[in-house]
Amino acid sequence: MNKPAFRDALTRSLPVLCSYLFIGTAFGIMMNEAGYGWPLSALSSVVIYTGAFQFVLVALLAASSPLGTIALTALLMSSRQVFYSLTFIDEFRRMGRRMPYMIASMTDETYALNCSLPPDLENREDVMFYLAILCQIYWVAGTLLGAIAGNVIPWDMTGIDFSMTALFVILLINQWEGTRDHLPAVGGAAVAVVCLLIFGGSSFMLPALLITSAALLLRPAKADRREEHA
Repeated sequence: MNKPAFRDALTRSLPVLCSYLFIGTAFGIMMNEAGYGWPLSALSSVVIYTGAFQFVLVALLAASSPLGTIALTALLMSSRQVFYSLTFIDEFRRMGRRMPYMIASMTDETYALNCSLPPDLENREDVMFYLAILCQIYWVAGTLLGAIAGNVIPWDMTGIDFSMTALFVILLINQWEGTRDHLPAVGGAAVAVVCLLIFGGSSFMLPALLITSAALLLRPAKADRREEHA
């Protein structure tokens, strides 16, 4: 182990520890209330490891959704993480056998941490690797805490699933304030409302994701053509 790099990664990952413990605990409690024990909760955080979809997965499993629907929803909700990895593809290639894990463990939070690393940081690749491991440990620990505490907490935990919604509301506000282009956010909200009215509360998510993803993929191509014409 590269101890200086590990200490650096530990210090940089402390903000993620604070958020992942709370959000992971909420997920573990939801899994427990849905009837899934702590082993399955921990396994999902080890294998799946994508917070937003894991919350949706609980509802999909409870509704006995088809495997194809679950797989496609996972792909659409987590595809952004694949593109995150392209930003650091040169560093990942230099990591050799660690590269597959770096790609699989790339989340919003690890991406943000990696972006904050100075380009000339000593042991940069090692720091990135330890950041990925530490962040997943935090998430799994939070999941286990929630799954185990769900059996002993004496009060009603109804509504705790709103924690992930609250997190994304904060992210939306942050992104809204950080850009002048609000069309993707407004368009996504409009598509979600229309699909909710057409398909109902239990079936609107998949068509809304498909339509929004297609619109966002087509939009840059149209913008590029406008620039070429200009």
